[in-house]
Amino acid sequence: MRGKPVGRVEDYTGTCLVLFFVNLLLLLAILWAVFGLPAALLTAVALNFLINRAEHRRHGVR
Repeated sequence: MRGKPVGRVEDYTGTCLVLFFVNLLLLLAILWAVFGLPAALLTAVALNFLINRAEHRRHGVR
């Protein structure tokens, strides 16, 4: 193992994003089934706000 050079690794970014979308969709569907549509919509709006806030903070926009 020590004599082998470290090679390139596979890029799993696309797979990770797809699974994140699937998990998010499942979470919202469960919220909708248990608590109703308003709870799912409020969660989606809150997540959208947090994602936008993180993006603005990352790019230095206030």
